[in-house]
Amino acid sequence: MHAELTAHNLQKVFNRRVIFEDISFSLSPGQTLLVTGPNGSGKSTLVKIISGVLTPTQGDVKLTVNSSTPAEAVHPFIGLVSPYLQMYEEFTARENLQFALAVRGMTSLQPHIQLLLERVALKGRLDEPVRTFSSGMKQRVKYAFALIHHPPILILDEPMSNLDASGLEIVKGIMDDHRKHGILIVATNDITDVDHYDQRIDLGVRK
Repeated sequence: MHAELTAHNLQKVFNRRVIFEDISFSLSPGQTLLVTGPNGSGKSTLVKIISGVLTPTQGDVKLTVNSSTPAEAVHPFIGLVSPYLQMYEEFTARENLQFALAVRGMTSLQPHIQLLLERVALKGRLDEPVRTFSSGMKQRVKYAFALIHHPPILILDEPMSNLDASGLEIVKGIMDDHRKHGILIVATNDITDVDHYDQRIDLGVRK
């Protein structure tokens, strides 16, 4: 699946305060966009706009998949990991991923669930309630949730939150693998979270 993502003159205003403006970019498979800025600069807001969760005050985001514009919303083509996204804690890790596939009508991918949870080092914990997991384990479930439908675009908001050394290595591997064939967008306070990027938007810089 070949996806192209373009944003043109994005602006967001809350209560008459301009959060950001004049944000434009164009991304193709194999490219990474880094979004930086201090707390409150609008990184998560920009991520939500790109993901189709929020609408911009001005400007637009355009997605093309295999050279055509999808008729449906953009979220089937995006995997999102973010601190404000919560898993269903009464569900097991396996059940969370089964739910993610069911709502997308992609139950044929269920055989991949165990392999994906093993990839994020949750082998042996697949059928335990997520509420019993540590914060780092919950973060790794979020990565599995984001990747289960093989999205061409992966968006990570503060990707290293709550991760120990082994978790950091897992996530860096996921990022490296994804950028080989898809679009990677990373929003972070720490530029060292990303080893390589093609474009950077610094929301801490006012024009």
